[in-house]
Amino acid sequence: MSYISRKLYETIREKGFVCVGLDSHMDYIPTYIKKKYNNDPEACLTAYNQAIIDATSDITAIYKLQIAYYEANGIAGLKAYRNTLQYLKQHELLSIGDIKRGDIAATAKEYARAHFDGEFAADFVTLNPYMGLDSITPYLDYLKRGDKGVFVLLRTSNPGAEDIECLDYQGKPLYFHIGDALQELTAEFDNEPYSPLGLVVGATHAEEASEIRQRYSKQFFLLPGYGAQGAKAENIRNYLTDFNGGVVNSSRGIIKYYQKFADGDTTEAKFANYTREAVIKMREDIYGA
Repeated sequence: MSYISRKLYETIREKGFVCVGLDSHMDYIPTYIKKKYNNDPEACLTAYNQAIIDATSDITAIYKLQIAYYEANGIAGLKAYRNTLQYLKQHELLSIGDIKRGDIAATAKEYARAHFDGEFAADFVTLNPYMGLDSITPYLDYLKRGDKGVFVLLRTSNPGAEDIECLDYQGKPLYFHIGDALQELTAEFDNEPYSPLGLVVGATHAEEASEIRQRYSKQFFLLPGYGAQGAKAENIRNYLTDFNGGVVNSSRGIIKYYQKFADGDTTEAKFANYTREAVIKMREDIYGA
């Protein structure tokens, strides 16, 4: 049995489907944190992430760290990335390392080792399959182990997805060929209640939602697009099965929400209350659909 799939499924049942995207930037950090840590990137990013996690952990299924935001701050940023993942693990909370790796062979094995067993270890990572299936297979041993999972890019929410993912190939979009091949890779896995190999599906594409959900009924979906990218609650509902089977990511809509309020960055309590409010409003919006 895939422990990680079962844990994500049960966590969604208990806490809901929200995935908080920790796309953490120094410009987003409240004044009270910057003053306390004298604008030190490692300390500020770590404290900011921990404050978000503390405010939302009982109503959030999983946290997604986009590694580019940390790499941009050099070694200090990567230390904050590591610190945040360790903090989540210490509190028995689930994590996604949003790394979108897509290399092959020995290089892919090293990426897998770094992000599943090393200092940057997360519960799930995101992968790009468009170099070929041999960019995915080096991760399968970790999935078989049962304690790790992946979300593979399928139909993304960016306009450029039309350039490659949606090309017509033998009468159907290329992304369906990719998804079908990924399903075959994990056919021998224990895919109950869902497979440890999930898919990234942009929640902005309402017209395709039902077909994608039916075709990949055993795949967890990572659903970006809510909030800043304009995905509507009623569209997202079509990608979920009884409000499970996927996690809905929001990044700036949650972690910058406090900036709507004049007093949002003044104290830890104010920041926590506004951040929590953002998650609650998101949940209510989607449940209400």
